[in-house]
Amino acid sequence: MFSERALNIEMSGIRKIFDMAKGEVINLGLGEPDFHPPPEAKEAIYEAVIKGYNKYGPSKGFAELRRAIAEKYSEYGDFTEDNVLITVGGTEAFISTMLALVNPDDDVLYPNPGFVLYKPHTIIAGGKPVDYPIVQENNFIPTQEDLEKRITKKTKAIIVNYPNNPTGGVLEDRDIRMIVEMAEDYNLVIISDEVYFNLVYDSSPKTFLGKYDKLVFINSFSKEFAMTGWRLGYIIAPKEFIEQIGKIHYYMIACPQSPIEYAALKTLQKSEYYAEMMKEKFRRRRDLMYELLSKIDGVKPNFPKGAFYMFPRIEINADPMDIVKEMVKKGVLCTPGEAFGSAGKKHIRFSYAASEDDIRKGMQIFDEVLEKFR
Repeated sequence: MFSERALNIEMSGIRKIFDMAKGEVINLGLGEPDFHPPPEAKEAIYEAVIKGYNKYGPSKGFAELRRAIAEKYSEYGDFTEDNVLITVGGTEAFISTMLALVNPDDDVLYPNPGFVLYKPHTIIAGGKPVDYPIVQENNFIPTQEDLEKRITKKTKAIIVNYPNNPTGGVLEDRDIRMIVEMAEDYNLVIISDEVYFNLVYDSSPKTFLGKYDKLVFINSFSKEFAMTGWRLGYIIAPKEFIEQIGKIHYYMIACPQSPIEYAALKTLQKSEYYAEMMKEKFRRRRDLMYELLSKIDGVKPNFPKGAFYMFPRIEINADPMDIVKEMVKKGVLCTPGEAFGSAGKKHIRFSYAASEDDIRKGMQIFDEVLEKFR
């Protein structure tokens, strides 16, 4: 009765854990900022509705918004509105990209551990997902050897995600050069998920944008401006890519949401300060969580340079899934590393998109729960 594409994908392991929670919890599993959108954005969406931005808009998005995004990234390349497609969040950007690029039996490389969309979206597009490892000992950055040994004549694309979810890893310039040179050698498309682009704490953003001519750059307003529920994302890519992805995009969603686009444009123009404010708060929370985790016996924390996640390795003889389930019983939500792939099995993902008070309470409960397993 059901299609193979539906039967061959599973519900996210993150959702399964969240469904276990009862009543009020300390949420250290959040994949979104614990802020509301900036005041300028909220005022603009009201203004948009009053002004009549309630009808279908252009399929590719408002030209003014596309131009503003092209200008935002002008230091990385000579982009115009023709290089930009407005999407319904990064998720729709990603599935439209996969459906436009991937043929049946094409191989697509994706990170393990990695964001939960990559494997199922490859399957939905008819491709074969091939995972490559990113490990804590290498700061969750792939090695050239691990990538090249997985490339075959069927390999069409490589998915990269930095700053990284679930690990908080960040690439250096040399890592980007390595991946770009490899993509050039094997004629691969790079699909770069950079929705945490602005959340880099100790340097300027390291991006694939402007460094390769077969690049699909995906970003959104969700993380930078705390607009997760507004569902607005975008793609920057060569014009011919935008034309083909745009066709899939049209038949999936017709057009982005007009009042949200209006508000997003005003946000780009007026709210850069807000993104910087959130980043500084996340930086303090990162430092606090790392300090507390470093004092807990049986845990090896990483020190993330981007995003708002920590991905410590559990070094006691216990299944992290059991630890997570016990944490949920104690009123703390976090995510088992295996929800992001087999290479995450010995890890737990904590989000520090939470108050400092909740982080302190959550880490105290984590230590108490671990004591039962030590």
